[in-house]
Amino acid sequence: MTPVELSRTVLHAVRCAVDEGQLSVVVPERVVVSEPGAGGCGEYATNVALQLARAAGKPPRTVAEILRPRLIAADGIEDVVVTGPGFLNFRLDRRADPLLDLVREIRGQGRRYGHGDALAGQVLTLRVPYEVRAEVVADAVVRIVATQGGRATVEHRGGRATVQHHGGRAAVEHGELVDLRPVPAPEDPAPLGPDAARWALLHPAPHDRPRITADHLVQREGNPLFRVRYAHARVRSLGRGAARLGFAAEPGPLDASEADTAVTPACRTPALHTPLSDYPRILTAAATHRAPDRLARHLVTVADAVLPFLTCVLPIGEEKPSAAHRARLALAEATGTVLAGGLSLLGIDAPEHL
Repeated sequence: MTPVELSRTVLHAVRCAVDEGQLSVVVPERVVVSEPGAGGCGEYATNVALQLARAAGKPPRTVAEILRPRLIAADGIEDVVVTGPGFLNFRLDRRADPLLDLVREIRGQGRRYGHGDALAGQVLTLRVPYEVRAEVVADAVVRIVATQGGRATVEHRGGRATVQHHGGRAAVEHGELVDLRPVPAPEDPAPLGPDAARWALLHPAPHDRPRITADHLVQREGNPLFRVRYAHARVRSLGRGAARLGFAAEPGPLDASEADTAVTPACRTPALHTPLSDYPRILTAAATHRAPDRLARHLVTVADAVLPFLTCVLPIGEEKPSAAHRARLALAEATGTVLAGGLSLLGIDAPEHL
């Protein structure tokens, strides 16, 4: 069970409790599920009971205890423990494979993985100065807001709104007015080329001055943009290599055998579940806070997590392709999908070769 699926399960439990008259609250649009905090346990936790307590007129722990039996009964959940003032902590069914479920979810949704309806129906007017960084940030925000069901227009101070097209329709309404005023670029980034220039302007937080230097062009590990694009290109290369060897991606267990000592820890337990499962949350936060830098930095996290894993996707030497290789390729390709989708939202090319 992925965090997104667990969030939906919690929402379903709340709706059931409301429908059965045990809670009298407005069902929230979404529930945040994250790693347990201090004093927590299990793989995930949520503070939904604390959020609902005031409206329900009940102590948070009472709300949590109302939800607990419904959650324990859900598929993929082994146990639910209430801790502290009313946090719900989840231990997932050990027979389930959350990473496998996540790979299937990403493969099913493709580049729409992480898209949602957090801003459904909202129309934003982004007011920006005539400055290159503000223009680039606004363009990225328009794309990211659209992933969460919202629409945005851009207008310059003293000017009229420009039209942004989504789904073949022009968005021209004036909705909530948002001032975008990131720290300006110290010089023209155009000599870096379109991709490196956009990265240089989008990767830093809005209050940080961007560095317009040739460091964004060097192909080495110290360059975050290179790591992200290289990780994507390596995934694509592995797919071509697998095709030459006669096999394709297929989600499944990553290990051919627990006794196979040639398989490294990075292959058995790749550190990919958290960065991949966090992507929808990061995308929602980037849209809500008009902060494409959050997405850019998360793509670096995803790339850094996948690069050690990519060394064991293809068979080595005389090794024959196995179900484990197909499963590893599926995980690699799912990660590549996230990287490509995130880069496209930033307006940056995801190369097939690098």
